[in-house]
Amino acid sequence: MSVRRVFSPCHVAAQTVAASALAASALAVASAAYAATTAAPTSPSASSLSKMPDSYLEMAAKDIYFWAWPMTNLYNRRLTFKDLPHAGLMGGTVPVGPSNRLSMLSDYITPDERLVACPNQDVVYGFMSLALDQSPVVIQVPDFGNRFWVYQVVDLRTDSFADMGKMYGTKPGFYLLVGPDWKGTVPKGITKVFRARSNTGAVIPRVFQDDTPQDKKAVQAPLTGINAYPLSEFTGKMQLVDWTKSPKFPAQASSGDAETKWVVPEKFWDTLGAVLKDAKPLPGEEAIYARANTLVAVAAADPKAKEVLVKAAADADKQIVDPLFQFRNYGLQLPANWSTVKNGANFGSDYFTRTAAAKSNIFINKVNETQYFYQDLDADGIRLNGANKYTVTFPKGALPPVRGFWSLTLYNQHHFFADNALKRYSLGTKNKNLQPNADGSMTLYVQSDSPGADKESNWLPAPKAEEFSLYIRTYWPQEQILSGAWTPPPVNKAP
Repeated sequence: MSVRRVFSPCHVAAQTVAASALAASALAVASAAYAATTAAPTSPSASSLSKMPDSYLEMAAKDIYFWAWPMTNLYNRRLTFKDLPHAGLMGGTVPVGPSNRLSMLSDYITPDERLVACPNQDVVYGFMSLALDQSPVVIQVPDFGNRFWVYQVVDLRTDSFADMGKMYGTKPGFYLLVGPDWKGTVPKGITKVFRARSNTGAVIPRVFQDDTPQDKKAVQAPLTGINAYPLSEFTGKMQLVDWTKSPKFPAQASSGDAETKWVVPEKFWDTLGAVLKDAKPLPGEEAIYARANTLVAVAAADPKAKEVLVKAAADADKQIVDPLFQFRNYGLQLPANWSTVKNGANFGSDYFTRTAAAKSNIFINKVNETQYFYQDLDADGIRLNGANKYTVTFPKGALPPVRGFWSLTLYNQHHFFADNALKRYSLGTKNKNLQPNADGSMTLYVQSDSPGADKESNWLPAPKAEEFSLYIRTYWPQEQILSGAWTPPPVNKAP
């Protein structure tokens, strides 16, 4: 039989997360080496459709599925909301809008949100899907005063391409986001232009708010100045919006307690071609694109081969991607079973970490904006469970060293808030009544029932007899965090 020789980086028929890490690493290294010596096309030639055995299709499909999973995730979010009539709140809860239209909350996000795993109640969120092939987008930055804020601006790969926030000293004004091929004229009044490496992306404003009624009121003034819209609507004047009056859309069809499934193996090969056209290859990725486009062409031309490709994608989803939902299965390992990543929103060719982060908690910031610490286990390496009681004690002078704020959030097994009578899902800078111990240390109590009235200010409620995870955010971290000199204290099981 005639078998076309197509470059293959590795065999990803792995059954374990460790094997998927090796696969992703080999994919990056081998593809870069191949591209350096060969002018690999990024679209299939006629010979691309030569006969290929199922075993090859399965191997190649798993590689490409893992590699393209984050890009497909973000692209499908754009497709989902592109035809909305205007910005608003999905289910009255989540900010959404048509392409190139920002939507903002006016308070913390609520626990029924299921569009993005690992939300927090430290900031007021916004969201916009970018379609820079349709138009450049103007981003408004109001005067936030001393309040912490950051706008996350990412491309199709979930890599940041614009630095905007308090840690950057960004001034109030107008900023322009443009696509990779835009050659238009920048109008007077634009402070800076940021060029994306893809046409699809996302903008996510985060504005700190503490849990007092006074601050919930005070934050409304700067929130009205947050806006984003197509360049054609730019007037040079701030376009203010009262986000407390955002219209509501019906909720999406429920997918249960888990995050909306943004990547569906059965539909993956139907959209991958458009995903590949949206973002040009990074240096060294030409071979990957050529192989991916070949599989797209095979899926379109041969129904039986497509069945093989779809099954391989489904197997990769279950065997390789799904395990990365658990924080303990990836990342830099730290003392006391905590873990972290150091290249959030700056993944480049680290395909393994990009997919792991996208699966477990997509839209993480760059490390200088926020460093995250993840925990599934107690100090003894046992899975956290609400059937037990735990303490997290920060020694005197050893609260997370930040210039912005910090928080400890509890997530249920689906990485969403665990409902509780206090409606409390995190503790940290926003809480003004945390009580230190007599020696100056600070103990937080993580358990399903109250630790007692005298300790309730420091209580983070856990679900009863269910597994959960803990998650520390350090916004605008100081050097002790960035260097690794500071790491979180252990999660100790109480007697």
